[in-house]
Amino acid sequence: MHVLVVEDDAVLADGLSRALGGHGMAVEVVGNGTQADQLLQRDGAAEVVVLDIGLPGLDGFEVVRRLRARGSTVPVLLLTARDAVEDRVRGLEQGADDYLVKPFATAELVARVKALARRNTPRPAALSLGQLSLDVDAKRARVGDKLVELSVREWAVLEYLLQHAARVVSKQQIIDAILPWGDDITPNAVEVYISRLRLKIADAGVSIRTIRGFGYVLEAAS
Repeated sequence: MHVLVVEDDAVLADGLSRALGGHGMAVEVVGNGTQADQLLQRDGAAEVVVLDIGLPGLDGFEVVRRLRARGSTVPVLLLTARDAVEDRVRGLEQGADDYLVKPFATAELVARVKALARRNTPRPAALSLGQLSLDVDAKRARVGDKLVELSVREWAVLEYLLQHAARVVSKQQIIDAILPWGDDITPNAVEVYISRLRLKIADAGVSIRTIRGFGYVLEAAS
């Protein structure tokens, strides 16, 4: 995932770059709004923009206003030291998707960036493997013609595994992918959901295999 960080505080920008880069993201940093506006005129310049409001040149409000005026739907997370409600409202009205008031926890920013990226990723209407099928829009799971009752989190885990069928995913990847930034889940809880899912899809001709030390893989049963 390519993230553009627009922040004129060099120390903060470096910290954000390191934090996001540590989660496998490609990060580009610019220090003023005019340069950010020029970069964002290129298609595919970023998948998420982390944008400070108080910038040299164009401020963050104007950067996001111009971005939306060009028809771009790139998610924007605003950063601001201003805690006035009017500033938050103005940012959202200009087209920002989320905001954080400084000071903030880096872990929260990383989680919000991931959530914005997930929200902007096209999702298939249906997923299937073996006799297991998911109607993503209706949130219905079936084994053959039989409906499978799933909790919200069981559904989220199963959907993520099916999206990445035949690929190994770690517990942390599952946690990061399925939960909004404000929720809490432990690796042990993931184990519980996996155990329940194995029972519920036992007749689907698929298996959730544990790859010790790495995570899980959903694959067609041999």
